[in-house]
Amino acid sequence: MTERMRRHRRTKIIATLGPASSTPEMLAQLFQAGADVFRLNFSHGSYADHAARIEMIRQLESKVGRPIGILVDVQGPKLRVGQFQSGRVQLQAGQNFILDLNPAPGDTRRVCLPHPEILQAAEIGATLLLDDGKLRFRIIRKRDDHLLTEIVTGGVLSDRKGVNVPDVVLPIPALTKKDLADLAFVLPLGIEYIGLSFVQRAEDVAQAKAIAAGRALVMAKIEKPQALENLNAILDISDGCMVARGDLGVELPPEDVPIAQKRIIRAAQLRGIPVTVATQMLESMISAPAPTRAEASDVATAVFDGADAVMLSAESAAGQYPRESVNMMDRIITRVERDEDWRRAIDAKRLAPEKSSADAIAAASCQVAHTIGAQVIVAFTQSGSTALRVARERPGCPVLGLTTSQEVARRLAVVWGVYAAVAGEVRSMTEAVASAVRTARLEGFGKKGDEIVVVAGVPFGQPGTTNALRVAII
Repeated sequence: MTERMRRHRRTKIIATLGPASSTPEMLAQLFQAGADVFRLNFSHGSYADHAARIEMIRQLESKVGRPIGILVDVQGPKLRVGQFQSGRVQLQAGQNFILDLNPAPGDTRRVCLPHPEILQAAEIGATLLLDDGKLRFRIIRKRDDHLLTEIVTGGVLSDRKGVNVPDVVLPIPALTKKDLADLAFVLPLGIEYIGLSFVQRAEDVAQAKAIAAGRALVMAKIEKPQALENLNAILDISDGCMVARGDLGVELPPEDVPIAQKRIIRAAQLRGIPVTVATQMLESMISAPAPTRAEASDVATAVFDGADAVMLSAESAAGQYPRESVNMMDRIITRVERDEDWRRAIDAKRLAPEKSSADAIAAASCQVAHTIGAQVIVAFTQSGSTALRVARERPGCPVLGLTTSQEVARRLAVVWGVYAAVAGEVRSMTEAVASAVRTARLEGFGKKGDEIVVVAGVPFGQPGTTNALRVAII
């Protein structure tokens, strides 16, 4: 069954779980269709729901014999207006409108904005976007207890609609009280990644990493202009990142989003951390059995750009066609990666190795594998760093990441081109080569007589010591 489960593609798929995909049967179908990592969105669902899904994922993992990653996406600071007397109002462009701290229901002249931090940080002339950018206000006066705005783009505004503040760095942490409680609940259950929403500064990531304390890695969601301004500092301390195009597309002009996507992918690749492209990838498949041609091209673009993973949100969580959505994404990725232009595009983007022996060995393993036509590069990896370094080189053959840790194997499920497996401990390069040959054959990466490349760190058991390379024959 293990060989049948091996993906014959490099780019990974993250599928969000929800009401449409919370039975063991559907979970198994999503995995069979191509899901490598499952996302739990803590903006929705109860603790009991999420605990049950984690248990189902681990049971499936045990059944199929493959490590499966879990990404927990915390909600972050959702900014919303209060309620209206009639539930909704029609606002006209050109009129003035007040946002204040008064909790009384609003009308056509005012509404509560229960976020004093916005009032404190706002500046005259700054823009406020409401209801995913459908309405646009400009601040024309600021007081301690209210903001007077001019409506630039009008429309219907109803209860509890979201507020985006693209022009201002808000003095609020990325983790709210709800997020802290959610992490306290879920971290002991065993997860691989925390999706950190609305990151603005590197300090936001540092806070999440301190709370995780090594129990999970932190994937910074880049969805605010401030995150783009601080991108290098944020990615320098992140374990991964996500191009979260939903809110990013609200706060940035639409024409800037594709450029931002490419910039984020490139910056993550430079650091050798996994990068995921998310939001509206196959949006129409929430209610249709096939995507639009534009959506298929959107997924293909992320694959051509070299993203580690692409993600499904409502398509697999609440849509009518969850299995078909995953299968379609798998088909698009597989087709793109068979194309000669894809390989040329990936090779053209290959980065120069960093000036370290570990990067030199990783780069050499790819060159040797290409020269001899190796079937696979086997990377022994204690912490995951050796497999990440080899994956950063985007080799022409698969990477078999061998680790003694189930936790590390699960974390590698989101990394481009890496097929992770748990293997026994080795104490010498001779034992490592024997283990590599045995596992490569067992996992279906080659047959008797095929050559493989083996990369490891000597002495064994010390993370981050990639310094040895061997060529072996199965």
